[in-house]
Amino acid sequence: MASSESDKVQERLIEDFTPRLREYIRVEPVLRYIDFIDNEQKELIMQKARTEGNLRAADLLISAVVKEPHPPGWFTVFVAALNQAGCKHAADYMQLNLPSPEVEAENDSRVRLVQLLSPSLVDMKTDQVCAHCVSEGLLTADDDENTNALICLAATHSDSEIATNGLRSGASELLRRIVRGQPSWYSTFLKILRETEHKHLYELTGGSSDCEEQDEKQCSMKDEPMADEAESRNSPELMDICVNEDLSEPLLCIADGSDLVAEAKSPEKADIVLRDYQMDVARPALEGKNIIICLPTGSGKTRVAVYITKKHLDGRRAEGKPGKVVVLVNKIPLVEQHYSSEFLPFLKHTYKVERVSGDSQLKISFAEIVAKNDIIICTAQILENYLERSNTGEDEGINLSDLTLIVIDECHHTQKGEVYNHIMMRYLKQKYKNIKLKKEQKKTVPLPQILGLTASPGVGKATKMKQAEEHILHICANLDASKIMTKSLGEFKKEPRKTIVNVEDRKEDPFGDVIKKIMLAIHAHAGLSPTCDLGSQNYEQWVGQNERKAAKDEDQKVRVCTVHLLLYNEGLNLSNTIRMSDALSFLKKEQEEEIKKKATPDGEHKIQITDTERFLFNLFKENKAELERLAKIPEFENDSLSKLRTTILHEFSSRDKARGIIFTRTRRSAIALSQWIQENPKFEDIEVKPAYVIGGGDQSNVKPMTAAEQKDVLKKFHSGDVNLLVATTVAEEGLDIPACNFVIRYGLSTNEIAMIQAQGRGRAEDSSYTVVDVKNSGVAEKECVNEYRENMMNKAIAKIKVLNQAEYDKRITDLQLQAIVEKKVRTERQKQKVIKKANPSDVKFSCRHCSKHVCTGDDIQIIESMHRVNVTSQFCELFIQRENPTFQERLLDYETNSFIACKQCGQTWGSMMVYRGIDCPCLDVKNFVVRIGEEKISKCNKWSELPVRFSTFDYTEHASQMAQSSDEEEME
Repeated sequence: MASSESDKVQERLIEDFTPRLREYIRVEPVLRYIDFIDNEQKELIMQKARTEGNLRAADLLISAVVKEPHPPGWFTVFVAALNQAGCKHAADYMQLNLPSPEVEAENDSRVRLVQLLSPSLVDMKTDQVCAHCVSEGLLTADDDENTNALICLAATHSDSEIATNGLRSGASELLRRIVRGQPSWYSTFLKILRETEHKHLYELTGGSSDCEEQDEKQCSMKDEPMADEAESRNSPELMDICVNEDLSEPLLCIADGSDLVAEAKSPEKADIVLRDYQMDVARPALEGKNIIICLPTGSGKTRVAVYITKKHLDGRRAEGKPGKVVVLVNKIPLVEQHYSSEFLPFLKHTYKVERVSGDSQLKISFAEIVAKNDIIICTAQILENYLERSNTGEDEGINLSDLTLIVIDECHHTQKGEVYNHIMMRYLKQKYKNIKLKKEQKKTVPLPQILGLTASPGVGKATKMKQAEEHILHICANLDASKIMTKSLGEFKKEPRKTIVNVEDRKEDPFGDVIKKIMLAIHAHAGLSPTCDLGSQNYEQWVGQNERKAAKDEDQKVRVCTVHLLLYNEGLNLSNTIRMSDALSFLKKEQEEEIKKKATPDGEHKIQITDTERFLFNLFKENKAELERLAKIPEFENDSLSKLRTTILHEFSSRDKARGIIFTRTRRSAIALSQWIQENPKFEDIEVKPAYVIGGGDQSNVKPMTAAEQKDVLKKFHSGDVNLLVATTVAEEGLDIPACNFVIRYGLSTNEIAMIQAQGRGRAEDSSYTVVDVKNSGVAEKECVNEYRENMMNKAIAKIKVLNQAEYDKRITDLQLQAIVEKKVRTERQKQKVIKKANPSDVKFSCRHCSKHVCTGDDIQIIESMHRVNVTSQFCELFIQRENPTFQERLLDYETNSFIACKQCGQTWGSMMVYRGIDCPCLDVKNFVVRIGEEKISKCNKWSELPVRFSTFDYTEHASQMAQSSDEEEME
């Protein structure tokens, strides 16, 4: 469509005043108020601002504004955007409210003067001057936030030189912004310098010591800079000086002098601006409805949640009602991440934001934290614990009615057995109680709005479309979602290139053959005959079954053989995944640990070594030298490692700046792969900088990572000090990992949810996703299955979305009522189990390794409804203590730092817990064979699986006994 005559006039107006517009436009705030520039173009302009500065971005913005065809009212929108963004001087030029040539020339001179004097002006008391500039209208609230961001960053910096530069950067930012104002800015700025007692700067910029009462004309500035000003032109300060009479060149070229400036300009400091697809999925929640937002990893789900949270609290505040938002996560590191990266930066100026997790050392109760803050980010278990306190009538509990919005991150975990579902079951019960109360015309209990976030609800165990639909509807029902919101990302969608790398079997595997020879010798010694391949998952299950049977039958010979078989099977798998030398190191370490179990720390007590154990120790000793020789021959390494090496080299040599993640199955392989990369000179030549990140639980023999250690590695990955992360599945879900341009899944394939999460880590343009197969892992086949399941999931979501609302609501109601009934039945069964619970005196515990009787249920007590301890003097005679380097925990009331082990055979039994100053041997039930009456239980991994109610530990009584015993000893 041809432009109208008025459009042509307005285009010429913009072109004529482009030099002025470039000077006076602040790109970022102006863009927020222009709706006729598409999101992709806005992103390009913002990128230009971040990389090349405001002037270059202003050029791009002006080009976008004058680009044809024009939508109706485009020029009016542009002028309004300038006014709303605080660029009133630029708006004046567009409305032909032009200053006289004299005023314009004088203003240009004043701008130059400020630029010339900037080395001195940046030493002002920036916070005071900034506050006055806001009150006088020289700065907007947005200007104030950006300037203060630099001041805050500087104030918290440990390096005094950097802190000083940061304060100067704040002053520089302030000057950059005020000189873009209308011509009256100068006299106002002089007044502010005088009022904030900057006498030297006031006089330096043209103010006279004896003209405090004179007006602007009387306090005119001097035409020539002073000698020290001229000298300062070459000073390496925070402003570049650009004196130029040609208006085609910039007047306001104040350069960034610190990295802190870039930090303050980051999106964290800006208003929340959603993309179109984000606003579309948020809309029902903004209307107060319960919904699930299902968007890919990296598409900004959390940012949408922050926006919804703000609008929810703003709305309640406007209505004069209190608002309380709880953001639930399922992993401890996510608490700090959501707090510091999302909710705090955007909402701290308006609302009180706090975070709590299992790592927090609370000095006040969680209930008090909820009462004192508007937004609380926490792990779901903490909220569930306090909801239960309220339910049981304990002090300081929390009710759902205390909250007005619950945000549930990674909400696909809202299923049976998960803590999210426990919370939502309370919600659903109250929902249907409210329906009943309403019918009876009684007062209902208010319930919070629910917002679920996920990248993939998955399909559960579905093999057919109908089952997939049912699975997703169950999640919707559990979250009481009125809708599941999805949206195409359009131009923002980033699909990584996917490759599956198959591997070839070794032509020779002498290292693996030696391990298999050892395993066959153990089979013969124990009289075992496996029916599956060594090294396979089926073999591992077969060995586990034989271990449990042997423990139950008190067959120590077979049981100890199965323990060693599991170690060799792991070594065989490691040799197929990582280097043979790493597999050998693992076997050596495990053998050393087994031998250590046969010696006490002080050497005073001799632990029994059976003939079978002696046979096993000698068997490894006899083959150790051969394994060491073979591990040094590179020709025998597995093909998977070779393919991984080729993939990493390709990614780093074909990109300017490569940044990637390798996902692997175990903690041990993550650590070994990171070490292998560090030791390989080929990787060093192309500047590969690896680090590993693993989980924080104690389920593995490998020492876990603390939350602080995880955070430190991810921080280095953010900054570029690390450019290749080797991670277990801990990094797949939720953790904020910066844009990668390649992701490798190395011998790891779980389900479609994990696959989608891992693919989503490749957020950069032209990213790749590679699956490298490993022998016996079956990952190539599983990946194909997961692709099929992902496709089934997307189709199921699409079918659910087209259901009419009445049909959808009916199905959700049916599923909710079904869930409530099932929960009621389970509760009744549990009550019956409690009634049938065994008498503690009928429960007997024996060592899993040597079958020695250890104690009865009467000897065991519970601390904090969690820890089972045995503090009897008889029990203390049965164990020895060893240092536990992999799991040391120090909390407010207790700490654990050592193992306890059977004095007779060395089998680990649990840990020594120091509870409020008292040594309490804490038992792990999986290390025992449990007999209840005549029935033996060989497989019991959790105390909750035992139908026994133990007595509560009485701290006061035990402490009194200890004190009395101590007094008696002193008297003797």
